[in-house]
Amino acid sequence: MLFKFRIFFHYLVTRYLRRFKSRSELERYQERRISRHLGWVKRHSKFYREWSGGMIDKKIMMEHFTDLNTVGVDRDQAFDLAFRAEASRDFTPTLNGVTVGLSSGTSGNRGLFLVSDSERARHAGTLLAKILPGSILDQYRVAFFMRANSNLYTASSGSRILFEFYDLLSPIEDHLERLESQRPDLLFAPPSMLIRLAEARAAGRIPALPRRIFSIAETLDPLDERRMTAAFGMKVHQIYQCTEGFLAASCEHGTLHLNEDCVRIDPEWLDETRTKFMPIITDFTRTSQPVIRYRLNDILTLRSTPCACGSVMTALESIEGRSDDVLRFKRVSGGEPVAVFPDFIRRAVITADEAIEEYLVTQTRDGELDIHLKVMIGTEQGAVRNRIEVEISNLADRVGALRPEIRFHEGIPSFAGKKLRRVLRL
Repeated sequence: MLFKFRIFFHYLVTRYLRRFKSRSELERYQERRISRHLGWVKRHSKFYREWSGGMIDKKIMMEHFTDLNTVGVDRDQAFDLAFRAEASRDFTPTLNGVTVGLSSGTSGNRGLFLVSDSERARHAGTLLAKILPGSILDQYRVAFFMRANSNLYTASSGSRILFEFYDLLSPIEDHLERLESQRPDLLFAPPSMLIRLAEARAAGRIPALPRRIFSIAETLDPLDERRMTAAFGMKVHQIYQCTEGFLAASCEHGTLHLNEDCVRIDPEWLDETRTKFMPIITDFTRTSQPVIRYRLNDILTLRSTPCACGSVMTALESIEGRSDDVLRFKRVSGGEPVAVFPDFIRRAVITADEAIEEYLVTQTRDGELDIHLKVMIGTEQGAVRNRIEVEISNLADRVGALRPEIRFHEGIPSFAGKKLRRVLRL
């Protein structure tokens, strides 16, 4: 009962009480919370008490995990519990009363996250306040597609929030049968699954639509988003959450806003116009595994116009994916290669021809690209490829690079068991 009360409390505070009239008011609130939080963390975390190296990243956090967390969880024991949960598909066990989770490891090394009961309640209340289309007192059937379940995700489940976990490792036919039976009001899934559900919807196999659809866990590509919107007849909302915290959520207008009432995000700018940045995160609500000055290697793009919702929290145009996936073209004048952001490549491909249904661009060597295409039936592949070459050549000219060597491939490699990424540097 106390746990449910905490969820309700954080829902009310987030949705109705924590309102900011100006950006300066929000920043003053952050400063007060961070000052108090840092004092607590230094008293309870051996790592942060002794750390003087400035920013941290996943490698540093995992190396010092045992000393960094404040709930006495040993790193090796946590990994052992998390791997056993992955193998058994039973994600309910805890360690020292704390939920242990495992990140997907798309950056090359898997990470751990810890969440206490009080943090689970805070997360559930905050999430519900930001994403529910109506009141928390209404009843919602929730379908949640993920690689792994967690006590963190099921925290809000109860008599009014009827939560069902859909394992991404299960066959799509099983999912369609369950969706027909459950008829969810809210559907959460990675884009790789939403694409398959959109195809099923277009084929008439999902007759009942949810009230709201959320893209989670993977980068939502503009091309995929258009296909989903057309199939489902509604805007696809987004939740930006990772091992490091609940970072952003779409407002009622579909604009992705940083959750700056929970985290402070300092930008590490990547371009001269200050529109693209990597986030440096300080979560001033999280205590079991403190996240302070944590450098995340995602690329975020600022929205150029204000959102109609009027929120003072930073609005994003897109999440481009990892900085590791910035491609490199050879410079016309020689010297260091030219960095080409994934978003530029995406736009060059998807604006080339409306017949493109799916694509994958990979780079294994500077100045070369492999482009995999799936186009509409009856479309002339050669014409589509020519238009893509023109768009990418124009892009190379604009950035002062040599036109890359392009190899085209028919069909898209399977993403089974992996996160969907449309542009990646291997």
